[in-house]
Amino acid sequence: MVFHTVLLKLAEWVVYQLLANSCYRAARKVQSCGCFFLRIRNPSPKSNPSPQSTPKHHLPPAGFPSLAKFAGGNKVGTLACDFQGALLRSSSFFPYFMLVAFEAGSILRALVLLLSYPALWFLDSDLQLKVMIFITFRGLRVKDMESAARAVLPKFYLENLHFQAYQVVASSGSAVVFTSVPRVMVDLFLKEYLGVEDVVGTELVQVSRGKNGGNYFTGFVSGNGLVVKHRAVKDWFGDRKPDVGIGSSSSPQDYLFLSLCKGLQEAYVANKEDSNKMPRDKYPKPLVFHDGRLAFLPTPAATLAMFLWLPIGIFLAFFRLFVGILLPYKIALLLGTMSGVRDRAETEDPKTRNRGGGVLYVCTHRTLLDPVFLSTCLQKPLTAVTYSLSKMSEVIAPIRTVRLTRERERDGETMQRMLAEGDLVVCPEGTTCREPYLLRFSSLFAELSDEIVPVAVNTTVGMFYGTTASGLKCLDPIFFLMNPRPRYSVRILEKLPAAMTCGGGGKSSLEVANYIQRQLGGVLGFECTSLTRRDKYLMLAGNEGIVDSSPPTSTKH
Repeated sequence: MVFHTVLLKLAEWVVYQLLANSCYRAARKVQSCGCFFLRIRNPSPKSNPSPQSTPKHHLPPAGFPSLAKFAGGNKVGTLACDFQGALLRSSSFFPYFMLVAFEAGSILRALVLLLSYPALWFLDSDLQLKVMIFITFRGLRVKDMESAARAVLPKFYLENLHFQAYQVVASSGSAVVFTSVPRVMVDLFLKEYLGVEDVVGTELVQVSRGKNGGNYFTGFVSGNGLVVKHRAVKDWFGDRKPDVGIGSSSSPQDYLFLSLCKGLQEAYVANKEDSNKMPRDKYPKPLVFHDGRLAFLPTPAATLAMFLWLPIGIFLAFFRLFVGILLPYKIALLLGTMSGVRDRAETEDPKTRNRGGGVLYVCTHRTLLDPVFLSTCLQKPLTAVTYSLSKMSEVIAPIRTVRLTRERERDGETMQRMLAEGDLVVCPEGTTCREPYLLRFSSLFAELSDEIVPVAVNTTVGMFYGTTASGLKCLDPIFFLMNPRPRYSVRILEKLPAAMTCGGGGKSSLEVANYIQRQLGGVLGFECTSLTRRDKYLMLAGNEGIVDSSPPTSTKH
């Protein structure tokens, strides 16, 4: 009922703005017609006005040099820069509003934003921005927006960063970014990743709902309205002028603030044809962790495709899930492949056996389905140990699962008991990582057995991520299986040489863990790090990632 009321108020507001905007445009046309007749009656003696008679702030984009002409070796003092269309290669901010609506809000909010897109074509740029702000932020918790700004948006900003513009920012002594989009969407990224001094953006109205209710956005901009960039530059710099300015070639506002630089030769526009994508190895900070479900930039066309795919994807996810649970390995593998799941398996030592107990498979950790796909590739039952597993995941798991407690001695006894009963799968990173990095390996597994087989696991998705740090973990397998063509790559390496084990080679458990981490990193082309599960959850979710401290339980299917 509340959401219905909000939609009605939104519709009334949009209609009112449309009528006001139409009247404004009609008045402008009448005014332009009057000016036209005046020019006919009083023709100018010169058909082309002289350059001196054209105000500087009316210079077209061609009046400013392209950013590609900036001398890279020069040091910049103070820099004034736009965000969208300048630092960000795309001038459209719709995909980033969609990310906030979907990840911080809900799928229903994202659908409403998508349905509003055709109407945005009939509005001017300021009204478009206000409508997107209202739909995206109305009733949204400030806490959820801050989480998305920290864990979701940086990935997409980095992937769409203008390389040349970033180089200018990096070479500046002091950089200030001016943007008309909500400051809360860009402030954290610009300060923590790019190191800018200040961000001037549109401020949003917030309200508080009691002591424990938290703060919420109303969906409206503050009394100052949308940021007008050339005015903001004057207010921020005062009598001083920025040494260099970077603006967008597609934004009329940027012509005005670029003319405020010390000299027009120190003002540059970022053109689309000159926009080079930022190489991953040039990122200002390594992108190791990020959160959110969407694996693609949600442009209007891509978002529409996602919503059209959702009914099919949900059906496919449950079909693939039940095929894996109920059917034999070979049939499950065949039907899974026919449904679009790409499973690539490489085995270097397929006949590993341990007469004294089970074999310990040490895997890299990409999703909760790692042990399941390994079991399918080996075509034999395995037991998987995990630190956090939802009840739903335990119920639907087609293999035996055992939950650990994070007490080293107790977990060691549990894993030793499982090994005595059969083959065991362990993911010593303790949590998943989406990017090409390996987290620090816990050394506990190396103390349990010398029969260790490293397994390099990697995944590729195109629509949804099958992992989350702050969302519902029980839905992780569903989201992964909802992808049109999810890919799993499993490469089983040779058994660890006896000389590199604790028992046969006299190595410490830490040496064994580090050796296997480097070996798997080399096979996958991943970078090894010393980051841990705790680091990931503190960054993405603000907690240490401890879900349940109940004693270890097991389920068997």
